[in-house]
Amino acid sequence: MELLLLPPVPAAAPGLLLHRGGVSATRDEVFAVETPPSTESWHPLSHRSLVREVQAGLVSCGFRVEAENHALSHAGARYFGVFSISLPSRSDNGVGWVVGLRNSHDKRYPAGLVAGTRVFICDNLAFSGEVQLSRKHTRHAARDLPQLMARAIGQLGGKLRQLDERIAAYRDHTLDDRSAHDLIVCSIDNRVITPTQIPDVVHEWREPRHAEFRARTLWSLFNAYTEVFKGGNPHTAIRRGQALHGLCDGALELAS
Repeated sequence: MELLLLPPVPAAAPGLLLHRGGVSATRDEVFAVETPPSTESWHPLSHRSLVREVQAGLVSCGFRVEAENHALSHAGARYFGVFSISLPSRSDNGVGWVVGLRNSHDKRYPAGLVAGTRVFICDNLAFSGEVQLSRKHTRHAARDLPQLMARAIGQLGGKLRQLDERIAAYRDHTLDDRSAHDLIVCSIDNRVITPTQIPDVVHEWREPRHAEFRARTLWSLFNAYTEVFKGGNPHTAIRRGQALHGLCDGALELAS
């Protein structure tokens, strides 16, 4: 299967979160990072092999890779990337599908994959916990990677369509200010945001910077959060995106 080669991504490319020394990188720059030598108990995966395996799996499962963004930090030891993907049969609803990747050569975290959404109008990302892969850097990590990726990517189509249905439900669920404020307070307990971020979320809810989110719905509140997430730590954003989906799903269950 021939891989789809995309042009280099310019600095500060949309859809990628950078934090604490992270810099936007091209595919060639990511591939040029040297992988540290293995030890008896630690066998790091190369950034190159992770990116190639994910893209090969996406293409073989019929996904169209529309864009890719990459970032490196800690002198190349930590990698984070985002693939914007779709299926030919998918209708345009203003929300894109994304696959987030991460890898490290400093034992900070295992190689991983998570799926989520990208809102085009404001270029916000929110990762869902429904499709995840995590592989520690142990002896057979490189051998097992293709099978693990194939298994995770094989779930993507159905899970991402469920995510579209979830977003449609958010759009259909109306909220008044009191309900929105209650959810914002609850989000502290759910670790969606920190207490210091409450004013920012409230402001985005009351005065959304994008006209598309002036409707008083759960979807507008969801995007108030993701607007505040922008520019934060990508690994924290994964956890908070998962918690945000849980919070909003809980609001739908209470209303049903």
